Amino acid sequence: MTKTEHFLVNEFAGVRTGKASPGLVENLTVEAYGSQMRLRELAGITTPEPRMLVITPWDASTLHAIEKAIQKANVGLNPSIDKKVIRLVFPELSAERRQEFIKIAKKMAEDARVATRHVRREAMEHLKKDTKAGGVGEDEEKHAEKELQKLTDDYIAKIDKHLEHKEKEILTV
Repeated sequence: MTKTEHFLVNEFAGVRTGKASPGLVENLTVEAYGSQMRLRELAGITTPEPRMLVITPWDASTLHAIEKAIQKANVGLNPSIDKKVIRLVFPELSAERRQEFIKIAKKMAEDARVATRHVRREAMEHLKKDTKAGGVGEDEEKHAEKELQKLTDDYIAKIDKHLEHKEKEILTV
């Protein structure tokens, strides 16, 4: 459940808000040196201004491969090469575009809730198997089921809190 929460937070970092965030592009895969590599492994990503990202490749020969990966990722940004760096300027988001990003964030949160419930179901099955084998008593099983449900509810509340924070971030102009 903790892994699901951390995964969701990383996914949310990739959802665009009104301001520049390195999380939006750092996990893009780039075809470099004959293999697929993450952008953060090939370049430094900085935010000199609130609505601009500057990507400085460690090796200048990967500049065009990085540009191609950003264009292929379809994140709504047009990279421009300026000598040995790539600049990404974030345009102002329209109201309908913000709503689209909120829908994306809600879908990610729902997927995280489903994954959390899946973990609960697997734990319940494991618990029932132990009860049948005689390793756990009935009272202990009932108590463990209640604790498991409480833990699941706590993690779903955390996911909802992350979603609420992301919605607020997306809607902030």
